[in-house]
Amino acid sequence: MYKILIVEDNLIIASSLKKQIETWGCDAQIVSDFKNVFDFFIDYKPHLVLMDISLPYFNGYHWCEMIRKVSKVPILFISSFADNMNIIMAMNMGGDDFISKPFDLDVLIAKINALLRRSYDMKPDEDFIIVKGLLLNTNNLTIEYEGIKSELTKNEFRILQVLMSNSGKTVSRDMLMSKLWETDSYIDDNTLTVNINRLRKKLESIGLLNVITTKKGVGYLIS
Repeated sequence: MYKILIVEDNLIIASSLKKQIETWGCDAQIVSDFKNVFDFFIDYKPHLVLMDISLPYFNGYHWCEMIRKVSKVPILFISSFADNMNIIMAMNMGGDDFISKPFDLDVLIAKINALLRRSYDMKPDEDFIIVKGLLLNTNNLTIEYEGIKSELTKNEFRILQVLMSNSGKTVSRDMLMSKLWETDSYIDDNTLTVNINRLRKKLESIGLLNVITTKKGVGYLIS
């Protein structure tokens, strides 16, 4: 099920959007704290964002810019500020489409459907994975913790992706090596160990100690 985040401070409009989207078969959530739109986005992990321009505290352009730092999720601006300058600004800030208020709900749903269809295959991919504050960006192969970033190699990224996707579970060495073989490079047991050690050092460099636990004879665990 696709998830749609509604960033709209007019509760009547937001509630109408939520009802229509859910009728169409998607899940929808309305942002209630406009000081922390980005945090809501991170927690909810939507597949599409409906973004008003005029909002309390920070405008929609600000939040679009913040989202674009970590995600390529489609953003559809909805605003009564429909002059050419605002439409151009919305597109330049990373927006994917624009619809002016007042709008027909059926037209909006058609636009949402088109954006989802263009942006995702049969199953949507996540742009990032977050486990206890550690953010793994799948677009640029970076990790970030409390504002500190580090770049990963392709092998380090694949290892961490598997571990974070299975947070709380022990992942076998065989499973990790199988994932690494998808890079078309030969990976043996020693190479896996080397990559794990390098990954641990990069996690330490951004302030995370003992994140990857070794389960002797079994595999590794994100703790």
